[in-house]
Amino acid sequence: MSSVRKIAELAGVSITTVSRALNNDPAVKPQTSKKVLRVASRVGYVPSIGRRITTNIGFAYTQERTLTHPFDSAVMEGVVRGLDEHRFDLVIINVQRDKRPDESHAQFFLRKGLRGVILRTMAATRHVCCTIADSEFPHVVISEQFDAPNVNFIDGDSRHDSARAVEYLISLGHRRIAFAMHTIPDRDHLDRFEGYREALAKHQISLDEEIVFRYPFTLAGGGTVMEMLMSRGDRPTAIFLADPLLGVGAVKKAHEMGVRIPDELSVIGFDDTDMRHAVHPTLTAVCQNANQLGYEASRWLVRAVTGATTEPLRKTIPTFFEINQSTAPPPTRLRRPANRGEQAIDGTTALEQYGKTQGLGSRGVGRDANIRSARP
Repeated sequence: MSSVRKIAELAGVSITTVSRALNNDPAVKPQTSKKVLRVASRVGYVPSIGRRITTNIGFAYTQERTLTHPFDSAVMEGVVRGLDEHRFDLVIINVQRDKRPDESHAQFFLRKGLRGVILRTMAATRHVCCTIADSEFPHVVISEQFDAPNVNFIDGDSRHDSARAVEYLISLGHRRIAFAMHTIPDRDHLDRFEGYREALAKHQISLDEEIVFRYPFTLAGGGTVMEMLMSRGDRPTAIFLADPLLGVGAVKKAHEMGVRIPDELSVIGFDDTDMRHAVHPTLTAVCQNANQLGYEASRWLVRAVTGATTEPLRKTIPTFFEINQSTAPPPTRLRRPANRGEQAIDGTTALEQYGKTQGLGSRGVGRDANIRSARP
């Protein structure tokens, strides 16, 4: 009752009104209910259900779950690491299943006993994040950016390094470069596509929509991309796959089709963890530290709900571009894919060729802090 009393005092209403607002009573005026919920969020009110819980942080999707994706797994690991440092606990919340139609998101989170929430969203449900921010419930969105000043977020900036990756292929001599991305146009995939377009435009290479592939971010999706790519009579000599599973699936299918990487096709992937090292040849890739995104998001959110900070979180973490063995100059002639089972052959000239075009030499590539070479 002491928390309800405190909310009533701060909101300037009666204890009965607070109780009704917290329980979504339609008799309470909307503006009064909104004021009460804002105060409840600010003071960290949690309803007493059996016992009082004050250390729960929620992890919620505003759309379908993608927990099996490498990005989300890495983010979750970072979130748990950050919460453990402050003895807070993580609760995975199913908004689509459990939120009542007649309650707000803030009411739902309070009913679930949460102090704050970490959000994952996509393009179609970004407005939900803005609604939650407007309720002043403690939150942070991972892997998105917002213009609204009250939305807290942390994301990775992959646009610049995506452009750099495509320019690297151009420096090797490639002029017909394909691109593959997830079917859902969320911000980070669109950023990578914009980087691809910028690099082509910079070098006066026309964008061919027929070699821009949009498939679900699964291993099967990557395999389909490879099959579609290699079936073309005017097939590209290189491809940038802007998702980890698309990249791994494409390389796996290339091995099955007998496509030699990088001798016949250069491949650049995207990596949220260390998946680029799990395939042969090791993928040249644009990389981001998804674990760090989750870690910093959770640590900031704990500070926010405990009153240790009142500063908003609006942070972008840079990616980096790493050159490995899946890229080389284009072949002098193209052939049809060989029989299944033919093994890929490592390229040995990609790094050296890039170094020559930049006047650096093979070991000079690593002088740029955001371009790495995995070679000794």
